[in-house]
Amino acid sequence: MKEEFRLDNQLCFRLYTASRLITQTYHPLLSEHGLTYPQYLVLLVLWEKDSQPVNDIAHRLYLETNTVTPLLQRMEKEGILIRRKGDKDARQMIVSLTEKGIGLREKLADVPFRVGSSVMCETVTPDTAPSLYRMLDGIIAKLTH
Repeated sequence: MKEEFRLDNQLCFRLYTASRLITQTYHPLLSEHGLTYPQYLVLLVLWEKDSQPVNDIAHRLYLETNTVTPLLQRMEKEGILIRRKGDKDARQMIVSLTEKGIGLREKLADVPFRVGSSVMCETVTPDTAPSLYRMLDGIIAKLTH
């Protein structure tokens, strides 16, 4: 068998597996607050900067607006955020956190540390993590352009 066809030689398989397992690590931490991992990502974006257009949130998450919109609708029904028409352009929807959404930040404050400690190992440490982020950012940039 050619080496390039071995599963162990596929970067995509390693990235997929790591992503899936990390998402599984988040699940019990988020589900106790009624959240999914994609909803948590939306919260992270809005905690950085509240009151953003749907397009900006989608862009930040590397998703299409038609993927993000149903997610935002569910979060709105749960009272985590509100959507309103833009002041300058009524076609644009602005997303803002409610008190509940803001309050989740404190309730979920330990999540990054708990997941981070699950990921840290011999090769991924607080010292090597920035280098790993740069490598992954390079892959993401290459694939999005």
